[in-house]
Amino acid sequence: MRLKLDENLSRRLKEPLQEQGHDVSTADEEGLLGRPDAEVGDAARQENRMLFTLDVGFADLRRFPPGGHSGVILFRPRSLGPLAVNGLVLDFTRETNLEELAGCVVVVESERIRLRRPAPDAEPSDWEDRPLA
Repeated sequence: MRLKLDENLSRRLKEPLQEQGHDVSTADEEGLLGRPDAEVGDAARQENRMLFTLDVGFADLRRFPPGGHSGVILFRPRSLGPLAVNGLVLDFTRETNLEELAGCVVVVESERIRLRRPAPDAEPSDWEDRPLA
C-alpha cells in the first residue's frame, strides 16, 4: 500500500512499514512540515497515498469525505509517547488489510477501530465500530 506519514508521526515508522511491504513517504521529505491540512491531504490524494496521522482535523468528514481520497487513518493512542504511538501504528498495519480501507476515514484506538466507508447516502453519524483485531 502507498502510505504518507503526516508530520506528527515519527519518521522512524518509515523503515518498519517498508519492511511490511508498504511504499512510504513522509510529509517531512516532501517539504510539507507546518503546511495546512488541506495541502497535506491534497498531496496524499494526488500521490494516491493513504494518509496516516494523529491530527483530528483529518477526521472532519466535511473537509475529507470518504471516497475523496485514498484513505485517512487517524491514530488515537492512549499515550502520545513515541513507543505507544509507533506500537499502535505497527500493530494496526500488521493486523489489518489496508486495501480494504481504501477511500475510508478510519479512527484507530487501542481497543477498536471506527470507520466511514465511501457511500453517497451516508450520514456523518454512520460510523462502523469494530474491535481492533
